[in-house]
Amino acid sequence: MQARWLKRNGGSEVIVVFGGWAVGADCLSHLAGPQDVLFVDDYRDLSLDLPDISAYARRRLLAWSFGVAAYGHWRDGRADPFTRKTAIAGTMSPVDDRLGIPTAVVDQTRAALTEDSFASFQRRCFGQRVAPVPLDIPARQDELAAVASRGAAPETQFDAIILPTRDRIFPPANMARAWAGQAGRIQQIDAPHAPFGQWQSWDDVP
Repeated sequence: MQARWLKRNGGSEVIVVFGGWAVGADCLSHLAGPQDVLFVDDYRDLSLDLPDISAYARRRLLAWSFGVAAYGHWRDGRADPFTRKTAIAGTMSPVDDRLGIPTAVVDQTRAALTEDSFASFQRRCFGQRVAPVPLDIPARQDELAAVASRGAAPETQFDAIILPTRDRIFPPANMARAWAGQAGRIQQIDAPHAPFGQWQSWDDVP
């Protein structure tokens, strides 16, 4: 796991983003606002402690895709530092035939990972062609293996759960099943797996 500040100006609110697999933070760069932003990804190992954010008056978590379960596993045995938590396009069972991405899909993605196959993944993720990002193939294969072997994360209560109806990474029916116990917090949106393009500022994100 790695964490890096995307913006740090000493504001009163911090947003910590547990990101998705391999795509990085560029999809967030257009989001405006005064908040400090910390980005977390690379879930081969979840032992890293985050920076102390207790001085912030508001501490928001945005957990996206594999970041949803990664946060659940990371949080196990630690105090919850957040005043609000939002889950976006992911579940607590990231590799699961009924509640996450089907096992065969993850296994095939890992076994056949190339720059070309990753470009196809990005098109499914964003719903359009996007600029390529650097890809460390062995590291990302190891990350997929780690996520699969870690299994389901401990149950975590989120304040908002955002489910894109055009998601081609996590099947929408699987996400609906996975979040049935928190149905009152679910908001469906007409968006692909990476829905950030329909928001202009951090305050727009539920």
